Amino acid sequence: MIKCKTYIVTSLVAATVLSTILAYFPMAHAHGVQAQLQSRFVRIGDESFSTQTMKTGDTLTVTGTLQSLVNRPLRAWLSLFSDSTNAGTRWEFISRDPPGNIFDIPAGASIPYSITVKALEPGTYHVHTQLNIEHIGPGLGPGQTVQVTGPVILKPVPWGNVAYQVILIGAGLGVTFATRPWQVI
Repeated sequence: MIKCKTYIVTSLVAATVLSTILAYFPMAHAHGVQAQLQSRFVRIGDESFSTQTMKTGDTLTVTGTLQSLVNRPLRAWLSLFSDSTNAGTRWEFISRDPPGNIFDIPAGASIPYSITVKALEPGTYHVHTQLNIEHIGPGLGPGQTVQVTGPVILKPVPWGNVAYQVILIGAGLGVTFATRPWQVI
């Protein structure tokens, strides 16, 4: 009985001392982008940024090429992935080339692209081109850190869109409750 209590106390003390020692080790920080997010289907190459420092209201243009690595056509859409310490609406899209939301990438083709956005919030951002491929998922370009200074630019709330979504959700709930048999719990 005494050996069992001694073992338990020794284990608790060892765990406490070990966790205290580990707390003093230096912490490694990264921006959260993992290697597997580089696409095996389309390579984002020659990614370049128009600036590394800017003020809110200024525009940032990201250019590069999309190189298909497969022998079949793909459907995709371009976006930006930005990682930072603050949250909110950081960028407003001004233009995209290829234009439109969804475009086709022919088999083995190389397509130049351009994305122009306006900075809305100050902060330090690590920005990547994000290529979303239909039925496959996202892929990220190498990225670059962009420093934005200045006051926050607030965009008006599109109340028409909010009302439309509320109506759709309400209609969906109405159909669900009208067609679902009541259950006793």
